[in-house]
Amino acid sequence: MATSNANDLHIVPLGAGDLIDRAVRLYRRHFFVLLRIAAPPVFLSATGSVLWAIAWRELFATASGAALLLYLALGAIGLTALVGGHIFSLLVMGGASRNLVTHLLWNEPVLARTTYSAVRSRFWSLLGATLLMVLWLGISFGIAFFAWYVVVIFVSFGAIVVAKWAPIFFTALVGVIGFLAATTVALWLFFFMAGRVAYVPQVLLVEGKRVFESVSRSFSLARGNVKRLMAMTFFITFATYSALMILVIPLGWYGYLNGIDPSPWNSTEWPIWYAIGYSVLAPLSSILLAPVWMLGMSLLYVDERVRHEGYDIELMAAQRLGPMPQLNVSSPFAPAISAETARGLHSPLGSPGNILGLS
Repeated sequence: MATSNANDLHIVPLGAGDLIDRAVRLYRRHFFVLLRIAAPPVFLSATGSVLWAIAWRELFATASGAALLLYLALGAIGLTALVGGHIFSLLVMGGASRNLVTHLLWNEPVLARTTYSAVRSRFWSLLGATLLMVLWLGISFGIAFFAWYVVVIFVSFGAIVVAKWAPIFFTALVGVIGFLAATTVALWLFFFMAGRVAYVPQVLLVEGKRVFESVSRSFSLARGNVKRLMAMTFFITFATYSALMILVIPLGWYGYLNGIDPSPWNSTEWPIWYAIGYSVLAPLSSILLAPVWMLGMSLLYVDERVRHEGYDIELMAAQRLGPMPQLNVSSPFAPAISAETARGLHSPLGSPGNILGLS
């Protein structure tokens, strides 16, 4: 199989464990660069979170009409910055996909400058694709929740019927098994639908397609990726919350020793310094783990093309053979790296145009 000597990356089909392992290894290798890439949107989100925390805390405590308007405006600015930071983070993840894929395949350096240049070059397309993805994820969540609700209703009705003649422990066991089964079905359905648009940013930047073409292409690539996508999501979620707890627990203990109730339900009674510190910690935990998600999705995209399109053979030929002549032929497969979105970049493979003449 094709390999990158510097990365020691074998382009072969990956299981869920291999995918997470390679993402973490690449994350460790490029830790500081990836932090610089993820920092600007997280900083925007953190600023919005702080403004929102201040406004929400003072909104119900002020007795002045002018101060009320001020805190309403501050809350609106904070909420806008918070939402904008999350959207900006998705744009940066999409822009990083091309740099990460070229690094995986050609060992090009991972640079913050390259990532943000890619974001600028396809900003509006990335924004449109991001909004479409968010809409699709909302629809997926709604359908999955409805399926979970229907299953839980049937299980609850069955448990009530069983409770008339069965022992209480058996009824509780049926209820727990039914709840777990409903949750499993809902999760599988959500990731099955969400996985359809998992590769839209990669297709947009790597293959140079338009927004709706990228969505269609992502649908065609996303086959059999539910387990790996679930594994990546659960790993990132647990790792993020673990990092958050490492940051929150010391702050909570310090606040408790100073007479502060650290419970989030009493957040309106927190002093301003504690509220700001608590608001900043969640973005800080996400900045540490967001690069793992970027790497994982780029690896998953390459893996899908290896499984369905013989991407490994194409790359091996591009590395071992000389430049292909420019032939006017059409192919149902996408190029390894689109030349349209890489104006001014030199391919380290030394092959002009598309690899193997694919277009």
